[in-house]
Amino acid sequence: MAYGVMTEAADRNRRRSRISSSTITVDARKVPAMPLWDKVKQELDRAGQAAQGALDEGKTRLDALRARQLANKAAQALGYAVYRARQKGGDIDADTYARLSSTLAGHEAEAAGLEQRLDSFTEGRRAKPSDSDTTDFTASADAPPSPDSPEPPPAA
Repeated sequence: MAYGVMTEAADRNRRRSRISSSTITVDARKVPAMPLWDKVKQELDRAGQAAQGALDEGKTRLDALRARQLANKAAQALGYAVYRARQKGGDIDADTYARLSSTLAGHEAEAAGLEQRLDSFTEGRRAKPSDSDTTDFTASADAPPSPDSPEPPPAA
């Protein structure tokens, strides 16, 4: 008989709270399910987007660094070409100058574009403050003055 009582209690508990994806049955009433899984999924999606944004920013930083390094090498090559030509008592020929300066200009433009993209990442982070960044730390009128603040003159 004890076995039958346990089965009845388990059956009663099973009937009392059945969980589906959209509703929970509690004591034969259908109640909307708590959006716990929806909230978890939403937070995981948000974390995934933040991670993807960080990866994109890191890749852009590396690309900008490489473009800046290539621009520096192009400037160095142009400088060496001018130096060698002047050492020989002449001037750099127009074709060499045009080739080296266009290479330098291309790398400079690429680096500038990537650095502008990095600035947009930074502005994007500033535009979307996280929940922890929205805490108001301003002093209220009821709060005592801080030790660094000048005290008002005593009332006469």
